Amino acid sequence: MSSLACNTLIFLGSLWIAATRGNLSRDPCQPTTSDEIVVAGSKVVLRCEVEDPDDSSLQWSNPAQQTLYFGEKRALRDLRIQLERSTPNELTISIDNATLADEGEYTCSIFTMPVRTAKAIVTVLGIPQKPQIFGYTDPLKEGDMAKLMCVSSGSKPAAELRWHKNGKPLASDPSEVEEDSNGKTFTVSSRIEFAVGKEDDGVEVTCTVDHASLQNSDKSTSQQIAVFYKPTAKIEPKPEHPREGENLELHCDGQGNPIPHNYKWEKEGAEVPLPEAQDNVLIFPNLNKSDSGTYICYASSLMGMSIARYNLDVNDASPMTRTGSPYHAIIGGVVAVIVFLLLILLIVLGHYLIRHKGTYLTHEAKGSDDAPDADTAIINAEGGQTGGDDKKEYFI
Repeated sequence: MSSLACNTLIFLGSLWIAATRGNLSRDPCQPTTSDEIVVAGSKVVLRCEVEDPDDSSLQWSNPAQQTLYFGEKRALRDLRIQLERSTPNELTISIDNATLADEGEYTCSIFTMPVRTAKAIVTVLGIPQKPQIFGYTDPLKEGDMAKLMCVSSGSKPAAELRWHKNGKPLASDPSEVEEDSNGKTFTVSSRIEFAVGKEDDGVEVTCTVDHASLQNSDKSTSQQIAVFYKPTAKIEPKPEHPREGENLELHCDGQGNPIPHNYKWEKEGAEVPLPEAQDNVLIFPNLNKSDSGTYICYASSLMGMSIARYNLDVNDASPMTRTGSPYHAIIGGVVAVIVFLLLILLIVLGHYLIRHKGTYLTHEAKGSDDAPDADTAIINAEGGQTGGDDKKEYFI
């Protein structure tokens, strides 16, 4: 075997070993590029680099194979396309305010022998328009079905739509996607349906569009829902604890959508009308016990009627019994002191009377001790002590 054949075998063997080990060196004259994704209206930068230009210049071409730049020389009169950097090893250009028409495959070439090229795919994202909500016109009634549709066009690729009610996610039907007339962007629509109740009156239903072009933000539209529902009513007294002789107003507070505007008052068990009624207020200018009873308020709207009851119990307005009187504590204290003093006086007087009675009984006994008969005892008890003394002197 000749040395040439041997060297050839050794060279081929070296290439095989290098290839199997991944050490086969890259062509230094081969240009390199990278794919770019840009949002419509933004700036896209295309960079082409080569290790060994071999005394040749780099060139950028658009998807239509029109030369944009050859080295530092502009070849196309599109002022949006600018030269960013030009060296023997690099050619970088930019396209300002990119549009969907700028999307495609761009080519970087170096005119060596043979000519070497590299491709860069530019993807332009179509920004979706702000979504619009359709289907809601008039206020809904409690129990009706709300049927809404959200539409957003101009997205590329097709956007995604999400629904929320007062910030909470709502399940929706699968989105529908249609291609726009330009053949590049899409229109997305989503429908939602749910039964409304009293709690849905005034809620915000929001449609949000998600898309890569929005760069960590979103676009959304909200629709406020109005729901008609049956009214409710309650009666509030002013003042809260009425007393006989005071003025009293009973306010019938009606709530609902729409708000009740028709009110009627009745006294339970009474057939006569209440002339003091003024719409939702019943007035008592001077309360008396005959006003006690149960009063009924009827509040009505186009959605129905609500009934409220209030039991009025008129109490005596005497200052001694009026709850919350500022003199109540003082009067109670004075009465307690007077009662205490009377008790002490009764105890002292009783003690004195008991002692006086004991003395009387003692004197009465002394008058009868030495009496020979009853008549003498009576005389001695009435003060006949002097006679006793004379008798004693007579015996002596």
